[in-house]
Amino acid sequence: MAKPIIVTWGGVQSTFDHEKLDRAKLYGKRQRQILDPHEQRCERAELSRDGTLLIRSGMTAQGYFDEGNAWIPNGKLVGLDADGKPLPHIPSTLGEAQKLDGPVDPGELLDLAVRSVYTLDPNGLDPKLEAELKAGKVFRFTFSYRGGYDTELAYLVCNAGAFFALVGSPAVSEWCELQTTVADDPGGDDDGDELDFEMF
Repeated sequence: MAKPIIVTWGGVQSTFDHEKLDRAKLYGKRQRQILDPHEQRCERAELSRDGTLLIRSGMTAQGYFDEGNAWIPNGKLVGLDADGKPLPHIPSTLGEAQKLDGPVDPGELLDLAVRSVYTLDPNGLDPKLEAELKAGKVFRFTFSYRGGYDTELAYLVCNAGAFFALVGSPAVSEWCELQTTVADDPGGDDDGDELDFEMF
């Protein structure tokens, strides 16, 4: 079982067991299965570009091949910054107390690109924090499920029946506009835009 999500607010610690929420759990799922002539289920696979390797589902998530076709497992991969220097490895936040910020502006959730949603089962919840959440307040904390080279933001929220953590990164929008604004010419002659049907 995964370690719990632990947060602190006002010097008091609260603990939540968690379970990832996905569409299959909400709506169920249907899956089309392909069977061979012996009624055995077929599995998807593909050939590498040079045609020497048969790659089955899940194999590419375990590591990579370098340019010399040497196998590099994920555990040996290192994150690099823009200058090519190794990045510090950030441990998982599960099981480690994370400070809650807030209450924060609920509008922050509208700018969050949500990647994961977790249902939370309180296991030692601070009554003051519970009252704030049930009043509709939103709290923010740092989150990293497995650890790595980056962290995400998690927002602790509550509705009438459950507690949730919405995890993601702020969505940054780039606004574009014309360099030069084109003005209409009120004195222009529009007769040139009329169609001459004799041309057809």
